[in-house]
Amino acid sequence: MWADDAALDAAERRLDEWETSLAERAERAKTLSATMRDLTGTAHNADRTVDVTVDSNGLLIDLRLDERIRQQPAAHTARQILDTTTAARADLLRQVSDAATQSFGDDASAQAIIDSYRSRLLPDQGPNDARR
Repeated sequence: MWADDAALDAAERRLDEWETSLAERAERAKTLSATMRDLTGTAHNADRTVDVTVDSNGLLIDLRLDERIRQQPAAHTARQILDTTTAARADLLRQVSDAATQSFGDDASAQAIIDSYRSRLLPDQGPNDARR
C-alpha cells in the first residue's frame, strides 16, 4: 500500500500534527468557555442615573438607580433602563468578541461564537455591531 517508508513517515507526521492541532483547539475552547462564564457587561446612561450589569447570558443581575430618577416620569425611567440594558449587552458582546478572537483568531469558530451571542444579546442589530 505505501510506496516507501518515507511516505509512511510523512503520513504519520501529518496525523500527529492533526491530532495535536485538535487537542490544542479543544483546550482553547475549554479555556474560552470558562472565561466567558465569568464575563459581565456593564453600562450607565448619560447622566449616570441608571447603572446596569448583565451576566454572561445577558440577563440583568444588577440595577442601580440614582435618587434623581424620582424627578422624572416613570415611562422615561423605563426607557432609560431598557436602553442601558441594551448597552450593557453590547459591552458583553464586545468582551465575548475579544475573548473568542484571542482564542481562535479570525477563523470560522470565533465568528460562529460571536454571531451566536450577537443573535441572543442584540437580536435587532446588524451583524457587525460588536466590532464598533
